[in-house]
Amino acid sequence: MYITVVGTGYVGLSNAVLLAKNHLVTALDLLQQKVDKINSRIAPIDDPEIEEHLKSLDLNLVATTDRSTAYNNADYVIIATPTNYDPITNRFDTSSVENVIADVQSYSPSSVIVIKSTVPVGFTDRMQSIYSSVILFSPEFLREGKALYDNLYPSRVIVGGPKAEAEKFARILASCALSTDVPILTTQAKEAEAVKLFSNTFLAMRIAYFNELDTYAEVHELDSHKIIMGVGMDPRIGNHYHNPSFGYGGYCLPKDTKQLLANYGDVPNNMIKAIVDANTTRKDFIAESILAKKPKTVGIYRLIMKHGSDNFRTSSIQGVMKRLKAKGVEVIVYEPVLSDQFFFNSKVYTDLAEFKRQSDIVVANRWGAEIRDISEKVYTRDIFGED
Repeated sequence: MYITVVGTGYVGLSNAVLLAKNHLVTALDLLQQKVDKINSRIAPIDDPEIEEHLKSLDLNLVATTDRSTAYNNADYVIIATPTNYDPITNRFDTSSVENVIADVQSYSPSSVIVIKSTVPVGFTDRMQSIYSSVILFSPEFLREGKALYDNLYPSRVIVGGPKAEAEKFARILASCALSTDVPILTTQAKEAEAVKLFSNTFLAMRIAYFNELDTYAEVHELDSHKIIMGVGMDPRIGNHYHNPSFGYGGYCLPKDTKQLLANYGDVPNNMIKAIVDANTTRKDFIAESILAKKPKTVGIYRLIMKHGSDNFRTSSIQGVMKRLKAKGVEVIVYEPVLSDQFFFNSKVYTDLAEFKRQSDIVVANRWGAEIRDISEKVYTRDIFGED
């Protein structure tokens, strides 16, 4: 198969590398720097498996910025461009996906289009009503920093669209995985879109639940660790995905929960709205807890969402920073992945020792070994030392 993947973030590049083991794959991206890295077999994102596969395997993968080269003769075009949630319009900004579909229709109308970007329920059907190309939707269930691993060992493969085409593409994905007997589900496009939004909202709900448990324990001076362990002893609940944090963040959960809530429209609901609101409440509580210590300078240790990731988009700690600065507290940042001297007017330190000296309190969403020596002035809700 000739397959083009549009976008080389976590979703796009992990799919490109996965499929390039068995097929001829072209990765299309707007940034020449990312294209050059991929063609030099250097990963432009932080993902150990992607780095290893690019270096060690003879992949049928090339990258380009040229749309004509990418689209012509492609059997499949996989769209993995970002769709940010727009709070003003109360919907996803799907313009990047719509532009790609229009380009494919112009360059190669016989290509089957597969949307892997997160979109509102009903988007794929709306695009299908406009264009003649077959359009499928296939949700991704990837962890940042583990994107290729989660493609090589998928929990499930779901494809929505015309049954024959959906089943064919699902088999292509499953055949490239290393795990055997991959569960496959084909559905209508709208159902596959809903699976993505409801899956991520459930994960957000679990995070919000244990965060509110932790808030209760903090207020009443109880041991969160023991309560969470006791709750998790019930096998129906389990001891996983339960580590308190400053709130859910990253590429998917904040925007997907808000999009799902917007999709409800006139549909009765209480829980979905509560999940969205809970994230705001948690960040309010964290900020108030820090302010109660009356610091003059608060140091933010790492903006990234989790270990092994280079992403800090909509990270929860940024919400805490904004609340602290609104109260007049000086906020400084230690984040090695940043090259700028300032992050939203907060000074960025590259010297960790100096950062520690300048901070009255060091706020860390997740513990790091390099701040254990100042544990007495670290504020964190990371109880289990894991993501």
